[in-house]
Amino acid sequence: MLGPLVNPAFAKSQLIGVYSLEMARIYNYLFQQTDKRFVIVHSPDGYDEISLTGDTKVISNIGEHNWTPEALGKRKVTPQDIYGGATTEEAAKIFVKVLKGEGTWAQHSVVLANAAMGLNCLGTYKDYDSCFQAAVESLESGKAYQSFKN
Repeated sequence: MLGPLVNPAFAKSQLIGVYSLEMARIYNYLFQQTDKRFVIVHSPDGYDEISLTGDTKVISNIGEHNWTPEALGKRKVTPQDIYGGATTEEAAKIFVKVLKGEGTWAQHSVVLANAAMGLNCLGTYKDYDSCFQAAVESLESGKAYQSFKN
C-alpha cells in the first residue's frame, strides 16, 4: 500500500488503482497534501483498476466522479471477458498478446481505458476522449509494444 507514496521516481503525475473505496479515500487525503497531479481509480466490484465490468470511482485533484463503462471504454464487459489467466505465465502471455494488438476486444478496451486515464492524469490532453484516441493510436500502430520491448 505504501508503494505509490514512496515511489523513488518522484513522479509529478500518478495514476493509482486501489482495491477498496476506503483505501481510495486515504490516498486522496494523502495526495491532497502534495503538489502531484493524481488520479485514483477503484471499481466497486473489486478491481483495483478500470475494469469496464461496472462503474468506476475516479478521484483526482479536481474532484470525485463515477464513470460508466461506456464513457471509459465504449462498452461494458464481463469478468470472464477479461480473465487474466490462472498463472503468472498465462497472464504474461495475455499481456504481450494485447500489446501486440492480438487480444480480444474486451481486453483491448480495458487496457485502452486504463492507458487513457493515465494520459488524462498528465493534464496535457484536451479531455479524456483525446486521451483514449491517443491510447488507441499507440496500440494499433505498434508503438505500445515497441515501447515495451525497448
